Amino acid sequence: MKLFGTAGIRGNVVERVTPELALAVGRAAGRPGEEFVVARDGRETGAALAAAMEAGLESAGADVRRAGMLPTPALAFASRGRRGVVLTASHNPPTDNGIKLFDDGVEYDRAAEREVESRVADDNSPLAWDEWGSSTRENVLDEYRDAVIEYAREHGAPLDVLRIAVDCGNGMGSLAAPQVLRALGVRVVTLNANVDGHFPGRASKPTPETLTDFQSFVADDDFAFGLAHDGDADRLVLVNGDGEFVHEDTVVAILAEHYTRESDASDPVVVTTPNASARIDERVRVAGGRVERVRLGALHEGIASALEAGDDTEVVFAAEPWKHIHTQFGGWIDGVTSAAVLARLVADAGGVEPLRGEVTERPYRKVSVDCPEVAKEDAMKRVETTIPERFPEATVRTEYGVRAELPDGSWILVRPSGTEPYVRIYAESEDVDELVADARDIVMSAVAGSKK
Repeated sequence: MKLFGTAGIRGNVVERVTPELALAVGRAAGRPGEEFVVARDGRETGAALAAAMEAGLESAGADVRRAGMLPTPALAFASRGRRGVVLTASHNPPTDNGIKLFDDGVEYDRAAEREVESRVADDNSPLAWDEWGSSTRENVLDEYRDAVIEYAREHGAPLDVLRIAVDCGNGMGSLAAPQVLRALGVRVVTLNANVDGHFPGRASKPTPETLTDFQSFVADDDFAFGLAHDGDADRLVLVNGDGEFVHEDTVVAILAEHYTRESDASDPVVVTTPNASARIDERVRVAGGRVERVRLGALHEGIASALEAGDDTEVVFAAEPWKHIHTQFGGWIDGVTSAAVLARLVADAGGVEPLRGEVTERPYRKVSVDCPEVAKEDAMKRVETTIPERFPEATVRTEYGVRAELPDGSWILVRPSGTEPYVRIYAESEDVDELVADARDIVMSAVAGSKK
């Protein structure tokens, strides 16, 4: 039984993430004597799912600390030294919900997820009535916000000169991002900063298509820049003072370079994913560090793997597009901390554009090629053979798809979608259209050959 995707369990609340599933996962995850802090986002279905989760955990003998509505990073913060569960579908539509599990501030790894899946399949019964756990209420939010404020003050410059716009998307960022930024001295103007599980202001996923009104709002007023969150505040989007999107990999490159320069380690490492831009590698290399890549949705596993290199290695930062782990602060993805640190770095640089100016921003494309699920494995084997033949000058890696890095800094990545009938192509190059066309020809030929 496969329940977990790249970011916990997600899906429609009628067909997939039902109260019955939440009860079963809670009973599978719970253990006698374990303590779980449980929170949810603002979705209409969150209260019912949280109640089912709590019932499952307690009937398995675990003690529950009910934290109410929280941003996902605040729940992760609260799970340090114990376990945690948040009921959230992040940026998915309001018809969906989800389950994400944490252990000591870090998302469950594959092994822990598979153990939960196995126990759900076994359909565990409740413990005896006198072995059930207890539940109490706990306030987490104030402590989390204070910790972010204290941490952010260690980076960049004071913020009393900045006026910024923050679009919380009617999500959980409403409970933390404006409050943290104001405490740091920012003059904040908010949009969609009331929690509403219908997401009436805009779709919960912040994209160029969903943020057009926000971009215009920033461009038409005297803002230094704008920030936007998704439904549970683990993602962050940056727009400059003209309302222009700053590419998500540029934001990663800025933060990665900062943390690499700040490190005293002899081997500072930034962990990212195969679809992330070579601009990150360039800025980290200039700052004296190196980059390691790990599969999508497994930054925590990549951090653990990188640290095995030796005592001189320090993972200074980890990120995939839009999602950042500030490793000195904690092991979780945290859009609120990103907002605070990034704002102070902008203040220190005198604006977004000076901070962005050192980053090489080549044209970037992402395209999809139709491929039936049954053909994916064979098609990728063919791609793995053909890419090195077509690009003999490239450095090719095949741990997480097929990634080819060319001498001029261009790169392509071909990987199968984990949820849809596609093979994805990512490319970055000054001649990106030509590179995509070559990669598409390779993938289409591989898919056609795999169907024979």
